[in-house]
Amino acid sequence: MHTTLRPLAFCALGLAGCAGAVYSFTSAFRNPAVGSDLGEPLVIALLSNWLTASYVLCGLFAWWRRPESRFGALMVAVGFANFISTLSWTTNDFTFTLGQAFDLLPPVLFLHLFLAFPTGRLSGPVERAFVVSAYAAAVVLQAVRLPFGGFGPNNLLEFAAHEGAALISLRVALLTMSAYCLVGAATLLLRRRGTLRPLRPMFVLLLDAFALGLVMIACLFVSASFGGPAVQEIRWATFATLGAAPIVFLAALLNVRLARSAVGDLMLELRAEPAPADLRESLARALRDPSLELAYWLPDFGVYVDLEGKPVELPDLQGRSTTLIDRHGDHIAALIHDPALDDEPELLEGVEAAAGIALENARLDAELRARLEELRGSRARIVEAAQSERQLLERNLHDGAQQRLIALSLQLSMLKGRVDGDPDVKEGIDQARREIAASLAELREIARGLHPAVVSGHGLAVALEQLAARAPLPVDLDVEVDGRLPEPLEVAAYYVVSESLTNVAKHSQAKKARVAVVRTGDELVLEVVDDGVGGADSERGSGLRGLADRVEALDGRLRVWTPLGGGTRVKAEIPCA
Repeated sequence: MHTTLRPLAFCALGLAGCAGAVYSFTSAFRNPAVGSDLGEPLVIALLSNWLTASYVLCGLFAWWRRPESRFGALMVAVGFANFISTLSWTTNDFTFTLGQAFDLLPPVLFLHLFLAFPTGRLSGPVERAFVVSAYAAAVVLQAVRLPFGGFGPNNLLEFAAHEGAALISLRVALLTMSAYCLVGAATLLLRRRGTLRPLRPMFVLLLDAFALGLVMIACLFVSASFGGPAVQEIRWATFATLGAAPIVFLAALLNVRLARSAVGDLMLELRAEPAPADLRESLARALRDPSLELAYWLPDFGVYVDLEGKPVELPDLQGRSTTLIDRHGDHIAALIHDPALDDEPELLEGVEAAAGIALENARLDAELRARLEELRGSRARIVEAAQSERQLLERNLHDGAQQRLIALSLQLSMLKGRVDGDPDVKEGIDQARREIAASLAELREIARGLHPAVVSGHGLAVALEQLAARAPLPVDLDVEVDGRLPEPLEVAAYYVVSESLTNVAKHSQAKKARVAVVRTGDELVLEVVDDGVGGADSERGSGLRGLADRVEALDGRLRVWTPLGGGTRVKAEIPCA
């Protein structure tokens, strides 16, 4: 039933619209009043009946292609309403009165149609109330006008002709409809400019055409209400503008069909296996949507992420739509796009089918980046936790064992003063104090290795000066850092220099070393260079590997050059923005 009756109904509506346009065209020449009231009857007949035919036929085409949208049905209603209003060109009393009664409804239907683009549904209760009030105003104002006359001898509803009342009611009706049209045009322009993302070009063109049509209707009504100059020309321009809107809409529909052909181009692009970073551009071209965004679903994390692996929230804002992408029953991604694409499900499905494999590969790439980001964060947390533990141990040594040893040394000094005449005992006490002093020195060195308190207290420059002063070989130190840096960064830099100088002293047989620390823009660069034998192995032992972990945990990079016989160069680059 659906497949046989529906085509017949569409054909019947199309033929009825064309027949109505032909009937109105002939009526314009049969009634001599049309020429005197509206100007050149040929021009006005052509333009008005173009409105009828174009809106009916384009509306039927849109209705056929998108039956779930009300926009096509509204276009058909506008075309037939315009035809009914042209019945006022006839000489039959009934049809003339019917045409005059519907004379103000076509502008309201244009208003309704343009505001309901692209779904055929008004966007909210405010717009619905606004359009309903416009319909009510058109019906009431025209019902008030008809009894006062001024329409000619064929008006069946003329009861008490009054020229002054007819003129006033005419002006009130036209100015009221003008106000409604101007508010509607402003609403369309605000909708066009209020979106957060760039709109599709055809969408923008349609909104502009609709807004211009409403403005022209308002201009015509204002000019006609006061008998302004060039009313005929304004009427012709208004009809021509309104008649161009279906052409623009048809061009938009044809553009959609051309866009579908872009799916084939997309498949050719995807055969070249574009990089995940280029996939968005390819999809945006295929969908004709420069605002397109991609979000990849990571089931293990339970979040959407971008290509860099950073979390993405699906938009909950007016002006954006989301299409979920599934492959083999598994959800893999989401397209965040212009809501105009919601009326092109076939295009979205074609792009989804063509890009399924590429999107899945890009999702795997995004998942890898997310896991790397998680690993980087985990490593940073481990380094931070280890540093906190080392700082706690350093504090415990300083406040515990060191203080007890110092107290013990003081007690031995007091005990030595009480011992009389026994040099062996005094010598034993002095020996014990020397051992305590050596133990204190070792504890201080251990505590300094656990956590350089001087860094926290005085900054990197002072800490490196002390480090260079204690080194067992001459160190040429050059520090160009203004002010303090974040403590984790200063501690990491300190350990790079400290560990490197320790390796120089133990293994390089160097005669001197050079340390350079400089801040260049948003990066801290430090180098430790010696003139030793080289040949250091970063894979043996945990020293250089541990330094690399510290530096990389801060998104930095540690590199080592150690040719045999050419000395060793350690370079660390750490972001400090």
